[in-house]
Amino acid sequence: MKIENKLVQSVVAGIEEKKGEDIVVIDLDGVEGAICKFFVICSGNSPIQVDAICDSVEETVRKLCSEKPVRIAGRENSQWVAIDYTDVMVHIFLPDARRYYSLEDLWNDAEIIVEE
Repeated sequence: MKIENKLVQSVVAGIEEKKGEDIVVIDLDGVEGAICKFFVICSGNSPIQVDAICDSVEETVRKLCSEKPVRIAGRENSQWVAIDYTDVMVHIFLPDARRYYSLEDLWNDAEIIVEE
């Protein structure tokens, strides 16, 4: 299933531009108590790649959607960077941090879309 949300599509395009891996989109729109409509989760293989993915997401979303993030957290160490676009939360992890926090498992009642 393809996501029709332009912001989510732009985020995914920014991730793919810098070769982010294991991209997962979690549709939280119908989940009670969810803090946003979508989570987009991906992995980078090094802190440098995580930082580059973050930059690419910001630039791509700005170009395609004319939006800036409300907040970015985690850039100090680039183990887990979270980008807040209000309705869309982007999580860019190093593989070990992604396994440890396992965000995909927190939302097992939501629709999970794995980008091919």
